[in-house]
Amino acid sequence: MKQHYPVMIKNAQGSGRNLTVTAPWDGAVIAELPYAAEDDVEQALTTAYQIFKHRQRWLSKPERIQILETTAELMQSQAESLALEAAREGGKPLIDSRVEVARAIDGVKNCIEVLRTETGREIPMGLNSASAQRLAFTHKEPIGVVVAVSAFNHPLNLIIHQVGPAIAAGCPVIVKPAQDTPLSCMRFVALLRQAGLPEEYCQACVVEDLALAEKLVCDTRVAFLSFIGSARVGWMLRSKLAPGARCALEHGGVAPVIVEQSADLADTLPLIAKGGFYHAGQVCVSVQRVFAPRAIAAQVAQRLAALGEAMTVGDPTSPDTQVGPLIRPHEVVRISDWVQQAVDAGAEIVAGGYSLSDTCYACTVLLNPAVDALVSQQEIFGPVICVYAYDELQQAIDQANSLPYAFQAAVLTQNIDQALNCSQRLDAATVMINDHTAFRVDWMPFAGLRQSGLGVGGIPYTFEDMQVDKQIVIRSKQLL
Repeated sequence: MKQHYPVMIKNAQGSGRNLTVTAPWDGAVIAELPYAAEDDVEQALTTAYQIFKHRQRWLSKPERIQILETTAELMQSQAESLALEAAREGGKPLIDSRVEVARAIDGVKNCIEVLRTETGREIPMGLNSASAQRLAFTHKEPIGVVVAVSAFNHPLNLIIHQVGPAIAAGCPVIVKPAQDTPLSCMRFVALLRQAGLPEEYCQACVVEDLALAEKLVCDTRVAFLSFIGSARVGWMLRSKLAPGARCALEHGGVAPVIVEQSADLADTLPLIAKGGFYHAGQVCVSVQRVFAPRAIAAQVAQRLAALGEAMTVGDPTSPDTQVGPLIRPHEVVRISDWVQQAVDAGAEIVAGGYSLSDTCYACTVLLNPAVDALVSQQEIFGPVICVYAYDELQQAIDQANSLPYAFQAAVLTQNIDQALNCSQRLDAATVMINDHTAFRVDWMPFAGLRQSGLGVGGIPYTFEDMQVDKQIVIRSKQLL
């Protein structure tokens, strides 16, 4: 049944044209959303800015806590339907979408926790004649209007990471979800409003014109941009932000895994396969490049291949599916082209290497692709794991560090010295020991380095970014 959603901007009229949302599995039409018009975007910015400029309209901390608590309760009561609809619009299998919804609910609770515990600090005074008889401290205030631009691959949890901290910090927020997966966002905004959030505090829309999206992001009234998506777009938008606006950018990686000679393959390779094939590889920290000692590289590839071939690929709304479709059919074509290019240049296909349909690609393992092949140089964003044989550990580390992307990496070893050696030498914001590169809990720092991003994600860190420290200095003759 096709659903209809309004433009979630106060007094919006819409452009008169609609975005049709289809299921990536079979192309079925799920919903239609009206595109926001230029006047609607202007209205959203004006509304959000007016709230911020008039402090009497700011939400108190107890009000924010109550809204977030009620939102978490509403989400819990609708958890299964949220998971099913997220799987349907985004293609992530239901078993994993259920995990995403559970994480999203916990993320809202995390927003409450940081609101309760994160605070300012005392600044030392009375240390010399200049600071005598003074007391100084900081407290937190919202940074201003937040614009959140999101990605498709975690349609609910990414929105939680962007919108939840904004609400906790007291910032009015305007969110533009991915065109492919806007429905989870709209549902979450509706739940916030049902929980008591004034509609002006969180507005959401999709726009047809990229120039209009740029206008929304780069307006002088925007204080903070939270962007999750392609590096090309993110870095371009950063270059056009208004003076004084801050931002956090989260892009992709080409995540490396170093397999050391002592690794317990039976324990760790199932995790590596999950980290590479989870959500059909459409995760910014998916396992992509696995470096193994030459004596066991073929064995590593074969065992990963067997794990991938055992996974059920199919309808993401089925509880038995482990790997779903790519978000769009042309991504299947692109991945096929990249794999064929690697094979033509000498890579061995150990598993997969073909499309299963217009929307699904087989779990694929390649052995020893050329270092200059696209699968070795760029983020695949598909269910493809590349295994490379190395002779010396430093050779593997150098190859892992050779790209302009750095996000999360992993080392598989039972040797603590080698674990520490690799973790110190790998260019990554986070190094997992005996785990896959896509591990994440939502309160940990999550940061792309180099071209992979800017700033630190994770709910406590985003909450911090969306506030400013205001310092108060008191001079009193009663102070010693």
